[in-house]
Amino acid sequence: MKNLPSEQSKKLNLIFPPAPKPAGVYRPILVVDKFLYVSGQGPMKNDGSLMLGRLGDNLTTEEGKLVARQVGLTMLSSIQTHFGSLDKIKQVVKVLGMVNCTPDFKQHPLVINGFSELMADVFGKEQGIGVRSAVGMILPDGIPVEVEAIFELH
Repeated sequence: MKNLPSEQSKKLNLIFPPAPKPAGVYRPILVVDKFLYVSGQGPMKNDGSLMLGRLGDNLTTEEGKLVARQVGLTMLSSIQTHFGSLDKIKQVVKVLGMVNCTPDFKQHPLVINGFSELMADVFGKEQGIGVRSAVGMILPDGIPVEVEAIFELH
């Protein structure tokens, strides 16, 4: 029997940063029918500050992957804070990964793997991997990675 996401998080010794407060006029999460929509999340450090940088400039692909993993931890923290238990989530449905990068940077999918691998670790490979897009753009406040996601609920 597979572990519940809350049990798996403890087993993996995951440390969740504080959930960020909305930086504009939007909801951090919204439930519609059996789906949980999560607004774009940036990489919060455990002290509540944001990780900063730009891929292809002052961050490597491997560093970006670690930032994307931190975005995943931030998102899980937001879900717990604004929605409740991770155990109410059935599966990851859709992920949009945005990478702040130079025009010549081409490793967007490898960066966003940091987020996707964390979701697979927490929810299991079948439930933790959904459909995904990974694109490059300029992001607010100089954050390196932002991710928004849709989850199906039990």
